[in-house]
Amino acid sequence: MARRPDEEYDYLFKVVLIGDSGVGKSNLLSRFTRNEFCLESKSTIGVEFATLSSFLTGLFVEFSCEVEGRTVKAQIWDTAGQERYRAITSAYYRGALGALLVYDVTKPTTFENVSRWLKELRDHADSNIVIMLIGNKTDLKHLRAVATEDAQSYAEKEGLSFIETSALEALNVEKAFQTILSEVYRIISKKSISSDQTTANANIKEGQTIDVAATSESNAKKPCCSSS
Repeated sequence: MARRPDEEYDYLFKVVLIGDSGVGKSNLLSRFTRNEFCLESKSTIGVEFATLSSFLTGLFVEFSCEVEGRTVKAQIWDTAGQERYRAITSAYYRGALGALLVYDVTKPTTFENVSRWLKELRDHADSNIVIMLIGNKTDLKHLRAVATEDAQSYAEKEGLSFIETSALEALNVEKAFQTILSEVYRIISKKSISSDQTTANANIKEGQTIDVAATSESNAKKPCCSSS
């Protein structure tokens, strides 16, 4: 479960929620951050901001959680899927290290549109962004129209992580968020270690020794990025 966003943290990650309107993006977010689900939730208008203690019109939900022993402050951005709000695209994707691409397992069109969302994401986001494909609303078993195997195959072909969720039943919701944050963390931490090693190698002189533990400890205390 997410923690308060005002705690000290080791890393700051921005993750975006994308997908057609009505697939359950906002309910996935509210289930994870506040353990709430709204049966009568309307499509998000523009973008929204939330914290564990309040819900205000704004840009993102911010919280802290633990990933592999490190405290990560996560900013999860949520926006509407309607075409008329596509003007926010560039700012929405800027600085994102991860993306949750959501479709509704009961609506084939939302799965068919995944390729369009993926193209837009890859056009505007960093080339190394971590992407997870999410099939939501698995509680509606009698209405399922997108086979798990089809989505899994597509995810493998495109190099995406894949999971099915139910925001209503809280099934795999926390796992989805924790998984993508863990994947982002592993990539960022590897880059940081590689960067530190390159710097150390450039500065080393013959006969010198390097305190690897001190180098790693120094790196871990630096935020990796911001979502400006």
